[in-house]
Amino acid sequence: MHTSQSQQVDIFSDDQRQLHYAELCNALYERELASLSQQKITNVSLLQRKIAGLRHHVKRAAYSLLLKQAPLKVDIHNASWQAKQAAKCMATNYDPQKTQQWFSKDIQIGCCVAVYIKQLGCEYIELDSIDRLDISNHKLHTNKFGWFIIDGEYAEQNYRQEDILNLRLLKPSKAILTAACCGHKWDHKGKGQQRALSLRELLLSLSINWKTFR
Repeated sequence: MHTSQSQQVDIFSDDQRQLHYAELCNALYERELASLSQQKITNVSLLQRKIAGLRHHVKRAAYSLLLKQAPLKVDIHNASWQAKQAAKCMATNYDPQKTQQWFSKDIQIGCCVAVYIKQLGCEYIELDSIDRLDISNHKLHTNKFGWFIIDGEYAEQNYRQEDILNLRLLKPSKAILTAACCGHKWDHKGKGQQRALSLRELLLSLSINWKTFR
């Protein structure tokens, strides 16, 4: 999502929006710095690059959240999307034929996709992006999770996190993308605690075209 100069000027002509922008930036900085502090990064230059890029990504995310064009509400204090959570994870309605049909048409590198994740005791949907295509073998590669068959099945033997039991690429829909953007989780009791999106996921959520889901 690109923000024009005139839109940016409009944001700062309103005191309330200035305050909201500042709150969003603070929430994003706090969350991302807390996340970085927990990561095992041994490469100092990599850590320096991540920190150096924060200012640009945080400002971009805050602007875009403030000018939201999505059927979701924005929680200014937590810099997150909010919407009513379904009683059960809708990924159980997975249809491999419809998924294959969807990913066979006009799919491109850089597209945001939704991946169903089942871990010990919980399930949720996470946003990822396509970074490679293997048309001849009906496969696509996502930036974080790796290779999937375009019918949704995971195409690699093991994911690096041992506690992940199942991964599946999902055909996007309003319900699927809403759950992913809002960080909805489910456990054996039903609705679980909302998951905080990383800054990378939040930026991916801001690229979604809610009319076409591409």
